[in-house]
Amino acid sequence: MLVILRESIENLGRTGDVVKVSDGYARNFLLPRNLVVAADEANIKSIEHHKKALEKKRQAQKATAQELAKKLEEFSCTISRKVGEGDKLFGSVSSTDVSEALKKAGYPVEKRTIVLEHPIKSLGVHPVTVKLEPEVSATLKVWVVKEA
Repeated sequence: MLVILRESIENLGRTGDVVKVSDGYARNFLLPRNLVVAADEANIKSIEHHKKALEKKRQAQKATAQELAKKLEEFSCTISRKVGEGDKLFGSVSSTDVSEALKKAGYPVEKRTIVLEHPIKSLGVHPVTVKLEPEVSATLKVWVVKEA
């Protein structure tokens, strides 16, 4: 099924792209979440007409993402956790915890943009990647310390 993306979707395309996806993926996931519209002639002509405005919007989003990435590169957040014997954490630090720490510091970062290969389970400094746009990502330092 041919669809037009209303939002950028990782591994699929950017806003305004016409892509071919399986019927089930479109019907069950993309269409109910209003991420795409069907690619009929009227919608394709409409997208072609609005292509320049979409490109300006993409450039603006990329510019704001680059500014935020510069700020995040310089930022480091501290997360305190309870520890047991041998400085082993009770539980772990996940992308939700990092997202909450960033929101408290005033950075509008969503949980789904934080890339952790595995949850953090030890004290110390850990690099965490935040993927703001497909071409823009930042690495920040997360300090995991003992809770007082």
